[in-house]
Amino acid sequence: MSVREPIRIRRGGADDIPAVLGLFDGAVAWLVSEGRTGQWGEKPWSTNPNAVAMVEKYVTTGSPWIAEINGEVAGTLTLTDAPGSYVAAADEPERYVHLLAADRRFAGRGVGAALLTHAVAETRRQGVSLLRVDCYAGGDRKLVAYYESNGFTATESFTGPDGSWPGQVLARHL
Repeated sequence: MSVREPIRIRRGGADDIPAVLGLFDGAVAWLVSEGRTGQWGEKPWSTNPNAVAMVEKYVTTGSPWIAEINGEVAGTLTLTDAPGSYVAAADEPERYVHLLAADRRFAGRGVGAALLTHAVAETRRQGVSLLRVDCYAGGDRKLVAYYESNGFTATESFTGPDGSWPGQVLARHL
């Protein structure tokens, strides 16, 4: 039996933007290979000026976190004080999860769950009791089920930022 290296979560920053874009490029490539293009299409995020601008905005104005395994970037998540413009803000203080992605090389290692657990701890540390996230809700709703398996409850549905896909907001009261 081999010993697995632990997941280490560190504060991210602007220097991590290329790595974050790389994680999303990998996620798009995997989704395409699975025939699941409804969420993010078929082109790498790093070639999409809107996606690059969104990553730059959230990473530089939010609280980005980077998961590493054995010194390699394995995943990312950014926390902010509010959702994107396509979702109504909560009527209480909240922290909002943006840009959650994990490298498929580390599939099954719990990278996403570790980042979400860190987001819960960080939200509590800040004295906030509401953590929300939104995601693609099309197809088989696997992504919605993933967040539910990590303690979130589906709340309101919405239409994606570009108006072309079904979305779901999920909340976790701490």
